[in-house]
Amino acid sequence: MKKTILTILCMCGLLSATFAQQTITPVSSQTKETNWVQRKNYLFLTLLEESKSLRLQLEADEVLQKLATQKNSQLSEALKNCASKPACLVESLRFSEEEIKTVSLRLSQLCIKGSLLENLVKQSLAPSLAYGKIENQDVNALLQKAWTQDARGVNWTIGVYLGGQKPNYPLIDSIAFDITKKGYYQLVGDLIRAIQATVSGSKLFFLPSLSSALFALEINEREQIADYEPMASGVNKPVVDRLKTIAWNKYPYSLILVPGAGPDVKDMPMSAEGMMRCRVAAVRYFEGKAPLIVVSGGKVHPYKTPYNEAIEMKKYMVEKLHVPANAILVEPHARHTTTNMRNTSRLIFQYGIPADKPCITSTSVSQSQYIHELNLDKRCEKELGYVPYRKGKRISETETEFYPLIESMMLNSLEPMDP
Repeated sequence: MKKTILTILCMCGLLSATFAQQTITPVSSQTKETNWVQRKNYLFLTLLEESKSLRLQLEADEVLQKLATQKNSQLSEALKNCASKPACLVESLRFSEEEIKTVSLRLSQLCIKGSLLENLVKQSLAPSLAYGKIENQDVNALLQKAWTQDARGVNWTIGVYLGGQKPNYPLIDSIAFDITKKGYYQLVGDLIRAIQATVSGSKLFFLPSLSSALFALEINEREQIADYEPMASGVNKPVVDRLKTIAWNKYPYSLILVPGAGPDVKDMPMSAEGMMRCRVAAVRYFEGKAPLIVVSGGKVHPYKTPYNEAIEMKKYMVEKLHVPANAILVEPHARHTTTNMRNTSRLIFQYGIPADKPCITSTSVSQSQYIHELNLDKRCEKELGYVPYRKGKRISETETEFYPLIESMMLNSLEPMDP
């Protein structure tokens, strides 16, 4: 059973504190078939869908089956009556507040001692820490949080990438379509028809809305959260293989984090600022400050750039600065300094890097000041709901210490490109 749970957590890209100091076993080949966009954004719904016995139970449940029937009817009515009303079409795809409450109540009723739902929460959901810690062994509270968070996350994605709602970072993450154009109304109608065809025959209550969110990300070309996965057996394998040989006590720090700095010029792979950050970090690496460098940043600037900050930084550090490739971990999904810190903390727990040893950020003077002295922690609280690190000492103008916190494993359902 322990091996099964570890496999699930590796596939999710999530590990509990129980496994925090163990090196991840490379995920199985079947993991390559995983829908990473769905799993990393909506873990609870994914686990419900993947559990055959639980899925059959939910499909047969009278209350939930009725919701599935109603949703399919809503979609048909929207196609019939809302052809020129995009807001109406989009709204038909989302979970209503009444639906969220109804499902919450029904799942609570089904989650009795020894039930399939209780087992899923205890064996898969709670150890993942994706929805926080299970407080006072309250299985039902964690179940409610997971369902509500996933449902609101689905609604957020539909709202942003079908309805044109403002995302957290509008300049880089906005919808790719002009929602005032007639052609867009028609596209949303066609999307609804595609959803109906895709979920035809299924009585699983959440599939139409979940499929809508996933289709929305696909047509907007916003599936970057799946890039380079599975990383432990792919882009990061050389470093993961080396971790067990590192004598950690020889180094004052476990790793050096280099946050990305994307260019604002189209078709430019890397900014001058990014190069300077890499150079400073390389100096610290060759000084023996840490055995590892983490380059962190996704496809961020400018809007819809094809270049990944972390990949370009690693390429620059290996080719230009002669840092060994097996000393550089890639974190290719962060979209802001908040998630540079959070995602690096996640890698520490996932890969079994000593979590009680300090790390350092190596970056520009202004960003270093922002991380240590200004309001990054407040921004983390606002956007993530928690601070994923603990501050250490200020070392220099460009370096500051931090310690990873296990809270970093919690998902952010309102940031589908980097949850």
